[in-house]
Amino acid sequence: MNVLRGIKWPYALIALVAVAAVAVGMLRPQLVTADTSSKKKPSATDKIKQSPPPALFADAQIAAIGKKADAQRTKADALFAQWTKTHGTTRDDKAFTAWAAQQVPTPPTAAQRAAELQQDQQLAKTRTAAGKKAATWLELHGKKDIWKLYLHDQRELVPAQQGKAEKAELKPALKMAKTISDQVAAKDKQSAPYVLDPTLRPEKHIKPGAKGPYSYPSSHAARAAAAVIYLSALSPHRAEDYRWMQDEVLYSRLYMAGHVTSDITAGTLIGDLIGDYELTISGR
Repeated sequence: MNVLRGIKWPYALIALVAVAAVAVGMLRPQLVTADTSSKKKPSATDKIKQSPPPALFADAQIAAIGKKADAQRTKADALFAQWTKTHGTTRDDKAFTAWAAQQVPTPPTAAQRAAELQQDQQLAKTRTAAGKKAATWLELHGKKDIWKLYLHDQRELVPAQQGKAEKAELKPALKMAKTISDQVAAKDKQSAPYVLDPTLRPEKHIKPGAKGPYSYPSSHAARAAAAVIYLSALSPHRAEDYRWMQDEVLYSRLYMAGHVTSDITAGTLIGDLIGDYELTISGR
């Protein structure tokens, strides 16, 4: 027997409850809408917490592409010295973007690219389930998330205002790296390896005769190099970790045939130039 049935509810109280129920019913959609609209996009930290890294590639696997990337640093420093000689150390993003794009080497010849494609084809034969999992994670988070997470960790150890300024400097560097690499790619129109050989990424469903997407230079490489130079200046003792992650990202792009080696080195050169630029104009 329901004990609530034996209670005599005062009419005034019943009316009050009824009005409140109606009011809540009328407001509920608004509350839900307001709550939904106030949701923020997940941060880089949130994304990586939700998708932590799997076991990544061994140091021996990533060493070769790492050395090729290292060679771009000296070249970038020499080129950037020419920029400062003419433009000084003041910010001029528009002029720098145009200048940096002009420093990217002429794309490799068809024969050279064919030889690089063969390297990707040979590497594809060594793929494992674990390797694909690592490459997929690096492709997804190697553009921005991992670098933002590294900076977030560093910001925990510095005054809030300083951390805010550092965040404001890294963001445009990553954006500029994408902008320049996209501009050059659209101009040079070098098809990605998996477009040239669809068997390298059968899940992409490339149409016969397709040209794009274009892969010279690598946007992943450009953003990684820019971030590594900037982060290493902020925390030199962690530079080796940043370079290791950069090499992981670069190798993953070859492993899954998103790029050939010349795509990687051209992108790295762009990122190195951007890193030098951001450090210089920020007085670091």
